[in-house]
Amino acid sequence: MKPKNYHTRITAGVTAKEAIEKINHVSAWWTKNFEGSAQKPGDAFTVRFGEVWKRFAVVEFVAGQRIEWEVTDCHLPWLTDKKEWVNTHLVWEFSDGKDSTQIDFTHVGLIPEMECYEDCKPGWDFYLNESLSKLLNEGRGLPHEN
Repeated sequence: MKPKNYHTRITAGVTAKEAIEKINHVSAWWTKNFEGSAQKPGDAFTVRFGEVWKRFAVVEFVAGQRIEWEVTDCHLPWLTDKKEWVNTHLVWEFSDGKDSTQIDFTHVGLIPEMECYEDCKPGWDFYLNESLSKLLNEGRGLPHEN
């Protein structure tokens, strides 16, 4: 049986274009400690949570349909393999509905067999299903503040 990547789905009362703009404003929903740009292929950015950090490259952007970020480096100090996220991919896929957009998020490579999975899954659940959802639907997320 193939390992199952972390996945969640959000429905928001915005267009796909608006959802993408808000997702790319990473400091509004994930962490205020954000450096770089997440707007187009070739952009790179880093997010920090105290001593934890993750560096990404935007590898794909299909307007209104798909975004893909690759983890190019990271430091996850509580893990045996502090670089466990490197070469994993964050994939966003968008489906415009009549009055809402469905957003499918998959962290390709974050599977239950990884050491990080049990800690990272609740983190993603919060930042995506609560913080990002609030940003999309209410205009204000709940990003981590250092």
